[in-house]
Amino acid sequence: PADLADAAADVPLLAERNPAPESVLELEPDLVYAGWESNLSDEGAGERSMYASVGVPTYVSPSACQGEHRPHRLTFEHVFAEIEEVGTVLGRDEAAADLVDRQRAELAEVPRSDAGLTALWYSSGSETPYVGAGAGAPQMIMDAVGLENVAGDVDATWASLSWEAVADRGPDVIVLVDSAWNTAEHKMEVLRSNPVTAALPAVEQERYLTVPFPATEAGVRNVSAAQDLAAQLAETG
Repeated sequence: PADLADAAADVPLLAERNPAPESVLELEPDLVYAGWESNLSDEGAGERSMYASVGVPTYVSPSACQGEHRPHRLTFEHVFAEIEEVGTVLGRDEAAADLVDRQRAELAEVPRSDAGLTALWYSSGSETPYVGAGAGAPQMIMDAVGLENVAGDVDATWASLSWEAVADRGPDVIVLVDSAWNTAEHKMEVLRSNPVTAALPAVEQERYLTVPFPATEAGVRNVSAAQDLAAQLAETG
C-alpha cells in the first residue's frame, strides 16, 4: 500500500513468485511467514517440515490454512487477531495494537448501504468464473458495505460458479478483482462478450466496482478496501 511503500522500499525481493528453498535458507531467517499453505510446499518455497528440521519456525496466515486454524467464516476480528498475533511473534505488540485500533476506527466509519443490492465478486476465469463465496474476505468486505453476496450460500472462501448460475442470480452490481495479470477491464470484456451475461443489467449499465487483488485475502488492506468499495457504491447511485 502507498502508505507503507517507503518503509518497504529496502526489503529485498527474492523472487516474483515463490522463492527457492535455497534462497530462503541463505538468509538464515528467524521466521518464514506465508500467506498461503501452498507457499510452504514442494512446489513453493519448501515444506514446513524441512524448515523445522533446520530450526526455522514457520507461520501460515490462519485464513489461508486448510485445517483447524482457518476460521469457518472470516470476520474483521479474525483479521485483527492475526495482526496482533504476528505483532507478538515479531516483538511489536504495541505497533500491532495501534494498527488494529486505527483500523477498527476506520471500519466503524465505513458507510453501509441499505439499498438491498446484490453483488457478484468476480475474481478470475472466462469459461467458468471463480468468485468470492460465503466464508472469506470477499463476503466479509461485502457485509461491511451492505452488499448481499449472490454466492454467499456457498460454504467456501472461493468457488466456481457457472455463468448460467450468475445470470439466474442477477447481481445488481459486480465487484471486479483487478490485477496486473487479470485486469478489471479484461473481466468487463469477458462479461460483455458472453451471451449469458451480456444482457444482465449490471453489465449493460456497467455497474462495476473494483478491488485490488492484494485486498481480496485477509490482511491489512481489507479495511481500506471496504472504505473504497463503499465510496464506489455511493457513486453508482
